[in-house]
Amino acid sequence: MIIASGLVYALEQEGYAVTYCKDVKDAKVAIFANKFDLAILDMQLPDGTGFDLINTQAKMKDIAIIFLTVVDDEGHIVRAFEGGADDYITKPFRLRELMARIKRTLDKSTSSYVNIGGVAIDTTAAKAYIGETLLELTALEYRLLLTFAQHKGQILSRRQILDSIWDSAGNFVEDNTLTVYIKRLREKLGDAMNIETVRGLGYRVG
Repeated sequence: MIIASGLVYALEQEGYAVTYCKDVKDAKVAIFANKFDLAILDMQLPDGTGFDLINTQAKMKDIAIIFLTVVDDEGHIVRAFEGGADDYITKPFRLRELMARIKRTLDKSTSSYVNIGGVAIDTTAAKAYIGETLLELTALEYRLLLTFAQHKGQILSRRQILDSIWDSAGNFVEDNTLTVYIKRLREKLGDAMNIETVRGLGYRVG
């Protein structure tokens, strides 16, 4: 409660309009009745967790999400990003860093960003992030990632993928090379995004 009231004060001093909800029940009412740009969620609430809001509120899909919690568990962190969270910050936290992350998250939500799994793709800057970490991708790996993100849930044949990542300079990507690039991309993404092999058909994400 003390942390929450201090955070509300700090946010208001930065010029943000803040609505504080003490539990999941109050948050659901507030989300239904208002339009929010950002939600800062805790993992430990009197009547549930932040996951209860992500999973049950359709309007949350249009809201940037930051988890701010004492729960420092890899499984929870991965689940949060897979559920659409933009950031995950553990307590204790530094206020200036939190404010910087809030600003970055809000900037992302108004920019040309594509989110899939735990990966955020800045299509304007041609960069991809897992949380705050910039992914070191080659140009072809980035185009491959973007192709999957733009066709979330769809099965893409190898030919469709090859056509979409054809080098603009005219450099041909061979079919057997595609397997290598997908393997490299999987290694760099780790658990943040699952590229599923659909035997005999192609690949699918999400």
